[in-house]
Amino acid sequence: MSNEVDVVVVGLGPGGEAVATQLAGAGLEVVGIDQRLVGGECPYFGCIPSKMMIRGANLLAEGRRIPQMAGESTVTPDWGPVARRISEEATTDWDDEVAVERLEKAGVTFVRGTGRLTAPKTVEVGGQTLVARVGVVLNTGTEPAVPPIDGLADTPYWTNRDAVQLTELPGSLMVIGGGAIGTELAQTFSRFGVSVTLVEVADRIVAPEEPEASKLLSGVFGREGIQVITGAEITKVSYDEGSFSVVVGEQTVSADKLLVATGRTMNLTGIGLENVGLDPEVPSLETDERMRVADGLWAIGDITGKGAFTHISMYQAGVAVRDIRGEQGPPADYRAVPRVTFTDPEIGSVGMTEQQARDAGINVRVGTTDLATAARGWIHGVGNDGLVKLVEDKDAGVLVGATAAGPSGGEILSMLTVAVHAKVPTDTLRSMIYAYPTFHRAVETALAETALADTALADTVLADLG
Repeated sequence: MSNEVDVVVVGLGPGGEAVATQLAGAGLEVVGIDQRLVGGECPYFGCIPSKMMIRGANLLAEGRRIPQMAGESTVTPDWGPVARRISEEATTDWDDEVAVERLEKAGVTFVRGTGRLTAPKTVEVGGQTLVARVGVVLNTGTEPAVPPIDGLADTPYWTNRDAVQLTELPGSLMVIGGGAIGTELAQTFSRFGVSVTLVEVADRIVAPEEPEASKLLSGVFGREGIQVITGAEITKVSYDEGSFSVVVGEQTVSADKLLVATGRTMNLTGIGLENVGLDPEVPSLETDERMRVADGLWAIGDITGKGAFTHISMYQAGVAVRDIRGEQGPPADYRAVPRVTFTDPEIGSVGMTEQQARDAGINVRVGTTDLATAARGWIHGVGNDGLVKLVEDKDAGVLVGATAAGPSGGEILSMLTVAVHAKVPTDTLRSMIYAYPTFHRAVETALAETALADTALADTVLADLG
């Protein structure tokens, strides 16, 4: 059977769902295809359930801080409320009926199955062929990446998809991978009483971030009792009688459970790229500034290689929808992509790191300040670990990158994202009025630091900021 429609959307994660519903709302005939849960990784296995877990863990941490600042407290962890909240409020027990109904009410025809390109503007799914008059949008997302470690595949290891579905916690846990997912989950489980060891093959955790942020988080983890092993070579994993054994360098680490959090793998295999003149072995799909891969073919989300973030997928969805509808609007621009690792302290960053800026040949000027020494940080007291680091293009007089780590790192980041995206002159940022006492006031101090090498005025500014 062959059906002709306007647009076929393959993959209904946040961005794919947005494209499908917006185009259907504009009067186009749209078919949306997904073999998994409508809504994608974020609402069921990623952003939403993990942040519910983190919220619970952070409450426990705050409760334990009471004796240092406000009295006495006894904190007894209980995973039950977290598990129930994830099951009942976030995922409806991992059922997408509500999401499917939302999609169909918007006018989208939903097909459960695996979509595969068989020719330009042509998708095969479940024995039927869909021919798109306008084109096809790919949003096939990613899967948890599993490294080829000897013995690992033969063990009952966890990924993030298993971790968010737990109803009971183990006594001990080893986490392989010190990126955002690994560090967030390691700290969460540790705060609920699990003995956690975190292993990272790079020389530091959260390696894509500034070295200062990695050092900051490592120090917090150490104080909280999380064993961190970096620069590690993992050569073998085995499982016997309910326990994992992992050979790390010259030592063997044992734990009740093993969580693998070593990144994501693009879902590009088997979707028929070769049938539309594309290399099926590419690591990601290259798009133009309108999200076009080829004539009548658009791609959004993780598979474009611009960052495995829900906000990137949603941003690209808007660009693709405008292009499909023939509307004017700004093209895709990735100079100021924000990201947040929701550990405690939160690590928010945008744009380039210092090293990336130097590698790009930019005449760099850097300003860094300790959030704990700012007025709000000092008032906050225990749990005030943090920093603000600004990376300035000295010649252009604008920020090209920034990091805000601390109790409100992701929120401080908002103003820095605007500064990088809009190329707000640093002179303008220095002349602004910053509310006192706030965490974001530390940005003003960091700006003064960037000027220290060029003007004695910065000494006076720093003294006034106190």
